[in-house]
Amino acid sequence: MKQFDNIEGLQEYLSGSPENTPETAYEVKLDVTDIEGLKKMLKEAGKYISLDLSGSTLTEIPEEAFYGCARLTGVAIPDGVTTIGKYGFYECTYLASVTLPDSLTSIGKAAFYRCRCLISVTMPNSVTTIGDYAFQHCIGLTGVTIPNSITSIGDGVFSGCTSLTGVTIPDSVTSIEKWAFSNCTSLTSVTIGNSVTSIGDQAFENCKILTGVTLPSSLTAIGVAAFTGCKSLTSITIPDSVTSIGEKAFNECTSLADVTLSNSITSIKEFTFRKCKSLKGITIPASVTWIWKSAFAGCTKLTIVTFLGDLDSAELDDHAFRGLGDLRDKYLASGRGTYITVKPDKTAVWTKQ
Repeated sequence: MKQFDNIEGLQEYLSGSPENTPETAYEVKLDVTDIEGLKKMLKEAGKYISLDLSGSTLTEIPEEAFYGCARLTGVAIPDGVTTIGKYGFYECTYLASVTLPDSLTSIGKAAFYRCRCLISVTMPNSVTTIGDYAFQHCIGLTGVTIPNSITSIGDGVFSGCTSLTGVTIPDSVTSIEKWAFSNCTSLTSVTIGNSVTSIGDQAFENCKILTGVTLPSSLTAIGVAAFTGCKSLTSITIPDSVTSIGEKAFNECTSLADVTLSNSITSIKEFTFRKCKSLKGITIPASVTWIWKSAFAGCTKLTIVTFLGDLDSAELDDHAFRGLGDLRDKYLASGRGTYITVKPDKTAVWTKQ
């Protein structure tokens, strides 16, 4: 590893060095405070380089510090740095490794956005804030360690991390915000901590091979389309702590066969379980006073429905069970109970047990 005390020395070294590849990146240790000058030099040099800044006296990585430094392959951030500013390493497309110091408390908005070669990230327990979209579209990211100092997973933090296979959300986290893990198409498992109270809109949208998730008893709200398009999800138990489920929450979860609803929800909104083509049975809790349009439309294997409460024609939308024959009419005529059919299609005839 070459060591330099200033940017000029590094610039002279790089200018006299041959062209290289990400695999043969020049490893350089540098003591620097002029980050803007360093960024300019790196872009002009056009060489792949791995930077060890551990000997410098930096206390922050400023906003846009290495924005667009596409040939930066690695960076070791020095102890003493408390903040990585927004867009700090934005579109450093060949950045494969980053060492975060124990002094770090904040990772800014889109700090590592589209760092496509970044494979893994370990955040120290000192980190209390991860900005929105911090790791969005890091398509090479296979693993991430979220410290138990984090209280919220912000908007789109890991959205589009298509190689991420598993994630554990610690008990310190109370909210998972919108798009947090949307389009993580390799995600197979999620462990959600016991303090999470809300899962935001589209938080796990299109996690196509996610097979299971356990929702904690702390949870009170599931957002719009939170799990829509999770085509491998086979079962879900919604705890009684949940009072609100957004529309399209489980839309097109085509493998979802087993659903247990919370006894605290008051409505099943539009398209909540639309096209859940493996769902064979459902029990509607007595707490439910509204079932909205197409809530169960396209559930082509649904053969048993139990109503524990009483709904009138205004509270049960005409198309709540669209494509499932005369279920609505039979229930409105005969009231609470269990209804079955042998042919769950638009001509289905339902019988009360």
